[in-house]
Amino acid sequence: MTSITKKLFFVALFSVVGFIALQIPFNQIMGSDVSFTLFDFFGPMAGGFLGPVLGIASVFGVEVFNIWIKQTPLTTGTIIRIFPTLFAVFYFAVIAKKKYQGRLILAVPILCTLAFIVHPIGRQVPYYPLMFWWIPVAAYFKRNNLFLKSLGATFTAHAVGSTAFLWALNLPAEVWRNLPPIVAAERLLFATGIAASYLVVKYTLTFLANKKVLPKLDIAVS
Repeated sequence: MTSITKKLFFVALFSVVGFIALQIPFNQIMGSDVSFTLFDFFGPMAGGFLGPVLGIASVFGVEVFNIWIKQTPLTTGTIIRIFPTLFAVFYFAVIAKKKYQGRLILAVPILCTLAFIVHPIGRQVPYYPLMFWWIPVAAYFKRNNLFLKSLGATFTAHAVGSTAFLWALNLPAEVWRNLPPIVAAERLLFATGIAASYLVVKYTLTFLANKKVLPKLDIAVS
């Protein structure tokens, strides 16, 4: 199997598993008709195996295919929901790298914080982004720690999604005031799920490769 064929095979494999995970709802996003799914555990860590470009391509393809096959109405919430996980994939894939990409992704939570606070509603709850979105930046300094990397990835997705929902839907300040304890519990669970998914997939792929069931995958992030 050539290198290109092997990459395409694993993109297809991750896409199939990701699509299945996307069908299993987790809980509803407060203030919208959109739900989290197990894909929020599985999707971000795809960048750890496929790298940033193929990881994002796989996750984006799964999300778009899911919308198409279900004939999901293209509401504002549906469209917004596509993008946060892509930023989490990129974060997980590049944060441990010493190149500029590992630092570039840190601009995302910083810009989201600024964008949230300058919004008229966001100005009423400026503490909301300041409670959480420093975490992806702080995790950079311990970026080889799997759990902290997962935590940084999920809070990067949270920053992008929250800012987009604020600007697009003008969710009232009361919603944001009630969210912090939910967000804290939810994102800790997501980070645990991302880290656990990464380990399960890593050791499963290694086991199957040793048994000659699957080709060996050169893991993009250790």
